[in-house]
Amino acid sequence: MGLKAHAPSVKDGMGFSPLIHRAMKLCDEWRRGTVGCGGRKIQTAEDGFWYTLVAKGISIPRGYAMRFLLCCFRTNEASFLSLMMLLLAGAWTQPKMAAQDTQLAAPAPPPPPAVFEKAIPSGQLAFLNAYAGRMEKDVRKDKQFHNVLKLVTPKTAYFYGHDMDIWETIDDVLDVDPLPVSIRDGRYAMVATSGGGFHGGRGFVWFDMQAGIGLGGIYFHPTNGEPTPTLAIYSRQLKDRALSMGQLPAEFVQDLSQWEMTVGLPVVTIRYFIPENGKKYVLVHDEDFCRHPANAPALPQDECQQLNAEAADKDMDAAYFMQQTGNRSDATAFMLGADQVAWIGVRTQTCGGVLACQIRLTRRRTRALMGGSLN
Repeated sequence: MGLKAHAPSVKDGMGFSPLIHRAMKLCDEWRRGTVGCGGRKIQTAEDGFWYTLVAKGISIPRGYAMRFLLCCFRTNEASFLSLMMLLLAGAWTQPKMAAQDTQLAAPAPPPPPAVFEKAIPSGQLAFLNAYAGRMEKDVRKDKQFHNVLKLVTPKTAYFYGHDMDIWETIDDVLDVDPLPVSIRDGRYAMVATSGGGFHGGRGFVWFDMQAGIGLGGIYFHPTNGEPTPTLAIYSRQLKDRALSMGQLPAEFVQDLSQWEMTVGLPVVTIRYFIPENGKKYVLVHDEDFCRHPANAPALPQDECQQLNAEAADKDMDAAYFMQQTGNRSDATAFMLGADQVAWIGVRTQTCGGVLACQIRLTRRRTRALMGGSLN
């Protein structure tokens, strides 16, 4: 028989602020070892805290329920803090209130552009102009290409079917189905393949020949249980540990989008970036699929919101994977822990199928996971 915990409704007058103070007091006592679980463990969503909160639709838990919440997540501080964020945001309220949450919060100011260090002198990149329209395999035979590729490739291992140096991975994804080298506006160079390699592997290297910056990409379908498919953007010139796509150069994003359409990548996929330190971090989706150019037709609202929801889920999956594996670029074996499964259940009960609510809570969860995974 599961433990029963008293949990008052909003009518009981227990506001969020007293609840959080109580929770943090219990947390302090728990850290000092003066609060225990009595040898009990919560085994299922129908037991104890989750039975009271979810199955009974109760809005605010307290007392033993909060004690068992602390015990349930005692090995994962980031999970506890993310749940506290849900409480503070009023996410755990009566399910009927979720239907009122049809609008996302006001957008925050855009983050600053990514900073690229150690720019490559334009003279070292000018040779790329001679390969415009020629096949990718031709430029790869040029020693100058290998020299500049070294300047943008982090020194790290990468999991591509098995652990290997990232140089081997790059060689593999650039070795099958080459595309013509693209030089746009006499400045932006894209050296790429269209796929057909190991597990759909394909890749590219992009240069801004005037600014002296370069970015590469590796796309494939992992089969080791981690989130899939994945696109990893890498550059040794980056030192950031938290980035969204909109922080990368707009001209790069334009050429990347064109390449993705050419080679048939999914509209939404798991995305990472690998900076100079060789670790792997989530490259967050900050696109709004419901926005469109003035001269382009708009997607139906339900379709574009579904893409936004998928992007939020992909980012959360990637953030959870990175948190669990320490941001290793060769990490393997992805599996949802009990904390993540429980969180998804609470989100489902809270949002009741309202995508705007789901997107907002998922993005908040992703931020919490990323904050706990930065090393």
